[in-house]
Amino acid sequence: MSEKEIILGCLNNDIKSQKALFDNYSNKMKSLCMRYVVNEQDAEDVLQEGFILAFTKLKDYKFDGSFEGWLRKIMINVSLRFLRSKKNIYIEDIDKAHTLYDKEQDIYAKLSNNDLMETIFQLPEGYRLVFNMYAIEGYSHKEIGTLLKINESTSRSQLAKAKKRLRMLIMKLN
Repeated sequence: MSEKEIILGCLNNDIKSQKALFDNYSNKMKSLCMRYVVNEQDAEDVLQEGFILAFTKLKDYKFDGSFEGWLRKIMINVSLRFLRSKKNIYIEDIDKAHTLYDKEQDIYAKLSNNDLMETIFQLPEGYRLVFNMYAIEGYSHKEIGTLLKINESTSRSQLAKAKKRLRMLIMKLN
């Protein structure tokens, strides 16, 4: 079945289509949730809640754009909502962001995906959220500010601090 046929089947409450949709995207979406939530059990809860919401809102998907992108946005929003409900997200507010330049490109190139993800998990939550949203998901600082309810300059600052902390952590690996 094609992606469109699966989605149309889900819209008609076909259980096989719903299972196919979940099976096709659950691993990618769980990895996405893990980048935000970190704890595996919580990530599975967020994944479940995200799919429930996606099935509920599936009628709003207009087939104009990537379905995976549409689903990713839902998972990110559910992850952020989960984090807000469990505790306050600590994000430092600084009016001026400092731009940092990466000089250690060869060291970064030697990192495996697992090393990089483990290093990202070591970042403080605010840094990690902004880094994930900006560097991995491609959100703009304005979009991050809106989603996290912070100033755009705070998003820039958090990214700069995340890069600086990542650089320090990566240097310790080598």
